[in-house]
Amino acid sequence: MNGLVSGACVGPGAAMTVPTHLRHHRAGMDWTLQLIVLRDAALAMLLGGVIGFERELKNRPAGFRTHMLVCGAAALLVGLGQLVITDHRLDSEQRLTIDPLRLVEAVIAGVSFIGAGTIFARRGSQVVTGITTAASILMVAVIGVMCGFRYHLLASLSTAMTLLVLTAIAWVERRIPSGARSDKAD
Repeated sequence: MNGLVSGACVGPGAAMTVPTHLRHHRAGMDWTLQLIVLRDAALAMLLGGVIGFERELKNRPAGFRTHMLVCGAAALLVGLGQLVITDHRLDSEQRLTIDPLRLVEAVIAGVSFIGAGTIFARRGSQVVTGITTAASILMVAVIGVMCGFRYHLLASLSTAMTLLVLTAIAWVERRIPSGARSDKAD
């Protein structure tokens, strides 16, 4: 069950379950739990950096640092959510529950603004640039969320698939005659 407490709720509005390793600890008292969140964020930043490095090599508007920070921030937001539900200072008759989809929605909303800033259209032209970079920023945010939820294998394989799309498929697109495809600048 990927380390989650049994009896996990599934579906819209379901409360986030406490991972087994956090179940018997108190986040405000145990700094090792915070180090686990930082470890997950560091892995997310590494994976985001790999994708950002590819974007940097192609001199795109969002590169190495941007991808690392977006991926790390996503992992930190999810990790923070897991710490908050175990914090004894928040114990009360009205138990704090967190819907994991709301954490993901918050990440996506923030990333949307960054992604929109990388997309440019030129007047009088049908060329739009930056769409692939915006999509790669969204992808690293999702990879960060995976790291935050401790789906490290899924995050690593998703990073590899993203690199495959950004490199190998771009290589194939460059070999298609320009008249047979739409004009792409990103």
